[in-house]
Amino acid sequence: MTTTIGTPFDPKSIRALLFDVFGTVVDWRTGIAKEAADFAKTHGFELDAYAFADAWRGKYQPSMSKVRDGKRPWTRLDVLHRESLDELVVEFSLPKLDEEALAHLNRAWHRLPGWPDSSAGLVRLKKGFIIGTLSNGNTALMVNMGKHSNLPWDVILGAEPTQHYKPQPRTYELSAELLDLAPSQCLMVAAHNGDLVAAANSGLRTAFVGRPTEYGPHQTEDFKAEHGFDVVVDSMTALAEHFGL
Repeated sequence: MTTTIGTPFDPKSIRALLFDVFGTVVDWRTGIAKEAADFAKTHGFELDAYAFADAWRGKYQPSMSKVRDGKRPWTRLDVLHRESLDELVVEFSLPKLDEEALAHLNRAWHRLPGWPDSSAGLVRLKKGFIIGTLSNGNTALMVNMGKHSNLPWDVILGAEPTQHYKPQPRTYELSAELLDLAPSQCLMVAAHNGDLVAAANSGLRTAFVGRPTEYGPHQTEDFKAEHGFDVVVDSMTALAEHFGL
């Protein structure tokens, strides 16, 4: 059953706000580029850090597609990120690096910085709602990132708890079930139109938070809300203001 985006919306019916994280809450591109630049300096080689970050993120969807399509069993994102990193070592002709060094670099995804408004906005939203992730990131990654960037989650939901990667419907549906809530009592918050459409199709309400610089100069989509989402704002603090928090 498809939910019609833009149907009447009662804000008082919402119990939980569930957040996409990469790009919506944290600035993955800046974070990965800085980690890559520091790593290259430490290990004595030259690297186009932003190109490296873009290439790593470029492998994100293809790696998950194999799991979604049933071509491989459930595999957490940390493992997929590491497999992608091993490919990048060859593609960028990096010098021979030991396992400890590569493991540290792979965990750069655990140390991503929040957007400037994220932590303050989430602290305010937490006063009125359950707040949690609904991300493709695995549980340890989300917990460590939350500690690193002061993201005060009540709960970690999404891909690993449900064993499905977005935009598979069960990712959204089971996340609501784990909170003992109906999908319509959950508001999906994301900077990506496709994520919100998939959430709406699973019965969740939707909030678009604009992040027009997520991909830097290479951004080609998601500059604005392209559907009749329930809420459209440009920051987490604006989302808190929308709800009077």
